[in-house]
Amino acid sequence: MTLEERVNASIDKVRPAIAMDGGEVWLVKIEDGVAFVQMLGACGGCAMANATLKSAIEQTVRSDVPEILAVEQV
Repeated sequence: MTLEERVNASIDKVRPAIAMDGGEVWLVKIEDGVAFVQMLGACGGCAMANATLKSAIEQTVRSDVPEILAVEQV
């Protein structure tokens, strides 16, 4: 499995919770150990988007894919 496939599989774990709030998250690219994601829908303009990004998405991805050092929003 490629690095991108592994990161996407990890994001898939949190995607249902994000979708319940009317949002979506997509992996845009991986560069120098950083996964860049785009948050869409309700998450795109939500004040809690950064908290969701860091507490749910980044923790899950970093746990599942140790090569990823951070997850950032584009």
